[in-house]
Amino acid sequence: MSGLPVDDGRCFACGPENAIGLRMDFERSGDGVVAHLRLRPEFQGWQGIAHGGIAIALLDEVMAHAAGAAGHRGVTASLEARFRKPVPLDQPLVVFGRVTGTRRNVLSLEGRVSDAAGKTLVEGTARFLSRGPLEAVDDRRNPNSDASER
Repeated sequence: MSGLPVDDGRCFACGPENAIGLRMDFERSGDGVVAHLRLRPEFQGWQGIAHGGIAIALLDEVMAHAAGAAGHRGVTASLEARFRKPVPLDQPLVVFGRVTGTRRNVLSLEGRVSDAAGKTLVEGTARFLSRGPLEAVDDRRNPNSDASER
């Protein structure tokens, strides 16, 4: 392991090579990033709603990709969430995250999971440590790499 985070496509939340994962796909949106998805039944907690850990994974991942959009290989240092409404299964969800501040190698971020009508279901804030620039590793997160085409 090089010491820098490497995206090999097997991430539980966004990895296209992870058959049991969430397979989130992100795009830039305003000052952050967004993903649109529906959660499959295997991510259930109570009947018809997502497990709380899955909701946290959505927040963590959108904030990681927001850090990436800002040019950083960010890793979670702390994350705090507030659950406002249950996150439904098999319904359209919108997950948004953005960097709210940077101080040396610490990024402050916020994220939210909303339903299709825009109602916030879960929201959170986090601090991520920058482990280096995206360009530091030749992987699918590096916009200058052939691996980013995968």
